[in-house]
Amino acid sequence: MSHRALLIGLGAAVTPHVLSLLELTPRVELAAAWSRSAARRAAFASRFPQVRVSEDVEALIDDPAIDIALLLTPPDAREGFVRRLAHARKHILCEKPLERTASAAGRIVRLCEEAGVCLAVMFQMRMRPASLRLRALLEEGALGTLAYAEIRIPWWRPQSYYDEPGRGTLQRDGGGVLITQAIHTLDLAIALLGPIREVAAVAGTTPLHQMECEDFAAAALIFESGLLGSLLATTACYPGAPERIEIVGSEAAAVLEGGGLWLRRQEGGVEQLVPPEPTGSGAAFMDFPHDAHRAVIADFLDAIDAGREPVCSGRSALAVQHTIEAILRSARSGRRERVGP
Repeated sequence: MSHRALLIGLGAAVTPHVLSLLELTPRVELAAAWSRSAARRAAFASRFPQVRVSEDVEALIDDPAIDIALLLTPPDAREGFVRRLAHARKHILCEKPLERTASAAGRIVRLCEEAGVCLAVMFQMRMRPASLRLRALLEEGALGTLAYAEIRIPWWRPQSYYDEPGRGTLQRDGGGVLITQAIHTLDLAIALLGPIREVAAVAGTTPLHQMECEDFAAAALIFESGLLGSLLATTACYPGAPERIEIVGSEAAAVLEGGGLWLRRQEGGVEQLVPPEPTGSGAAFMDFPHDAHRAVIADFLDAIDAGREPVCSGRSALAVQHTIEAILRSARSGRRERVGP
């Protein structure tokens, strides 16, 4: 089945989405694009002249020939657009996070479920080859009895990144490093290991950045399974290092780092199963391949055609937002906090 897509929002995240859509032709056609910024519309039209650019987003949403929308706006604009798109029966693939808060994200999920439209979220780390290989190892029990998991996102963003209006604010983004950067790796850990039950955390802003929200967070984690874990996330680690998930078991430990995967066996020896790749950990934050974006979009199209939930479904995305809010609550309260609504 062929689909026609509308692109809403033409900011920094647009390139991997557009390249993926173009590579998925003729299964999907990028029919139109819109931004509220005339300058961004003009820049996009110059770069991708084959795509129609319009200043009338309402007409595009109402166009019956368009059946899917990729929503790439800042988080504060998402809920309103989802309401309009769901009412127009458009299937939606949304950039992360769904919205600034878990409660708003929950409303988005319910809107789409009530309208009967498919909702996916761009959590592309789930679809990297290394992530899929690690999932298979876990399902096979290759690591033995799991002991603990360590999640590290030691990234870097210069002050110029946060000088852009709205970046790192509650008003536009909903928070700092947790909801904007670490959300990808934390979501992947939850997808691999199951939901997190309880957290104890600290969070704050280092002297390296002038910004409203946190650029550093650390937490002890207890998963629903009883697995223990830890999280460190920051954008103050110059020049930025690859994100990492290490899962230690009785038979072996798996290290997922920078899109690569290594297996360290108890009897000795380390095996590289998947080579690493750039992941945007430093100032060049869009420096990564778009293959995983393409895989998320292809699965979204498969889900629409088959009438099933996508792998990166809107409902599955709620778990990481509830976890982030529990971490920030714990940092404020100085106590352990339960994860959940």
